[in-house]
Amino acid sequence: MIWDDDKRMVVHLDLDTFFVSVERLKNSNLIGKPVIIGGLSDRGVVASCSYESRQFGVHSAMPMKLARRLCSQAIVIRGDMESYSKYSRLVTDVIHEKAPLYEKASIDEHYLDITGMDRFFGSLKWTHELRESIIKNTGLPISFGLSINKTVSKIATNEAKPNGELEVQRPQVPWFLAPLSIRKIPMLGQKTYQLLRSMGVTTIKVLREIPPEMVERVLGKNGTMIWKKANGIDHTPVAPYSEQKSMSTERTFEQDTIDVVMLKQKLVSMVEKLAFQLREQHKLTGCITVKIRYANFDTHTQQKQISYTSFDHILLKEATEMFDKLYKRRMLIRLIGVRFSQLVQGHQQLNMFENSEEMIDLYQAMDSVRLRFGEKYLKRAVGIRTAEEIENIRREREKLEAKVFS
Repeated sequence: MIWDDDKRMVVHLDLDTFFVSVERLKNSNLIGKPVIIGGLSDRGVVASCSYESRQFGVHSAMPMKLARRLCSQAIVIRGDMESYSKYSRLVTDVIHEKAPLYEKASIDEHYLDITGMDRFFGSLKWTHELRESIIKNTGLPISFGLSINKTVSKIATNEAKPNGELEVQRPQVPWFLAPLSIRKIPMLGQKTYQLLRSMGVTTIKVLREIPPEMVERVLGKNGTMIWKKANGIDHTPVAPYSEQKSMSTERTFEQDTIDVVMLKQKLVSMVEKLAFQLREQHKLTGCITVKIRYANFDTHTQQKQISYTSFDHILLKEATEMFDKLYKRRMLIRLIGVRFSQLVQGHQQLNMFENSEEMIDLYQAMDSVRLRFGEKYLKRAVGIRTAEEIENIRREREKLEAKVFS
């Protein structure tokens, strides 16, 4: 058996039923009752649910229609991403103040590398006090797992829930993992689970006893990673969290321009492209920046924190409003750019709280077409000039040139 020789101590912090907990802070009458967060239409999905509703078989990503049928007495609430983003940042602020190295893995999860803390304070004691501080400052229940790497600490967190703590020291890792279901292994999908189960592999103990070469033959390259996790092996580092983590694009024009319609069309096209990349990578952005550079090379930017999102219609509204505030001098523009920062992991369903079934269907259809044929084959009409518009612009330029050279 191969053991991880990494000497790290890694903490995984996870806010319990995060969206539900925020709603309960806003309305204490929800405490102790079955609560489901998501879109209100039957075509919506469950974004989060309370432990009380889970007893009826409700779980995240379940169709809302099925969730209502399983738990008819549940209180269904349309999600409020603005509130969830606010509380997520509050938690991150507490961690930022105290932790030497942390990674914001998603809107409700953080990893901390506290290697060496035992020499000064005691890893478990320090993490316990951090958790108490988060609860005191935010009012939110939160659980943590403390162990030798990301995989074991995340599994430990799930075993500690709800609102608990669990340390798994290095010598305890084998027997801690052994009896657990293979479902507990992070990133092990439903299809892989079903395949392994059909082979009689249901616990981590059985999986880790299979030769890694055999696991790879059955599951491909991903099989080696799963086998390592089953053996408590994970060298993935805690990536330092930075508000500068971002994706961006910009456009420098061949000729400086004052054509506001064209500038906004380019802005729409850039935002649309970046938003699709967010959804493709299962990320959300919490901050948007718009940049313009005038012909004299003066550069100006406008930045705004927003609710975590990956949807075009939200980002486009913010970007165009920021451009209108930014572009005041009516001088020729040389460059425009857009940047999304404060990126966190999160599926687009996290902010799929739209009541409109058409909106849900539209995004799913658009992304499906782009993934199949490429981004350039599907764009919003507002971001594209028609042939008639292009021809009118050409004529206007010819008239202008004729006046200049006559």
